[in-house]
Amino acid sequence: MDAVFRALADPHRRRLLDKLNERNGQTLRELCDGLDMTRQAVTKHLEVLAAANLVNAVKHGREKWHYLNPVPIHEVADRWIGQYERARMTALSHLKTVLEGPHMSKPAFVYVTYIQTTADKLYRALTDPEFIKIYMGGTGPESDWKVGSPVRWKSDPAGEFEDLDQKVLEAIPGKRLSYTWHTLQPMHRDLFATDEEFAEALKEKSKVTFDIEPAAIPVMGMKLTITHDGFDSPDSKMLEGVHEGWTMILSALKTLLEGGKLVADQED
Repeated sequence: MDAVFRALADPHRRRLLDKLNERNGQTLRELCDGLDMTRQAVTKHLEVLAAANLVNAVKHGREKWHYLNPVPIHEVADRWIGQYERARMTALSHLKTVLEGPHMSKPAFVYVTYIQTTADKLYRALTDPEFIKIYMGGTGPESDWKVGSPVRWKSDPAGEFEDLDQKVLEAIPGKRLSYTWHTLQPMHRDLFATDEEFAEALKEKSKVTFDIEPAAIPVMGMKLTITHDGFDSPDSKMLEGVHEGWTMILSALKTLLEGGKLVADQED
């Protein structure tokens, strides 16, 4: 947390975070606009923010897109605000705004977390049903995790797995897992004013990718980056839903791998 507080101590870096909060996903050129700083100065400030895990840069084509990473904000809230119960609801409301801001650019949702585990065990947690049923509530996903294979889900933990037309795109153990995402389901009809709007939204497809790599600082363990993109619009109802969903799921995954108990672990 020391790196986070040091990064936040500078008003220029706070301004950069404010700009990303206003519109998440910006290039260096866009971040420089309206600031009384040179491009080199902005770059250095972004490096400090990235070192504190407050900003994550993702290469998209020939550009680097910068995203506000809510994980350290969440940790500060848990460590300080949560402990002393000061303006807790305000802090969580602000975090929700950061995650669900309406002006996001593609890739639409990027989340980074660091987990004290190995690359193999992290990949296993993303694909092994014994792990998944704990932090995902028993609803999936389920697959043989071979490229082209279906990815199935349950609408109810007690029900059967259903094929929602999701496919595995990439599966590189210890490094990357990617699959297409399902469209909206009939249960989401009430989110739309008309049947026409709902029918149009049903056409939208997206994909989710998990990238695993060692953290730049070995003591931090493994760096897990989730990128959920391919949405047609920043106002996408699916985009709105996955923000909060992935945040909760990955928080549970981190807790499990860093201290939770699992029957399968006893075999290790």
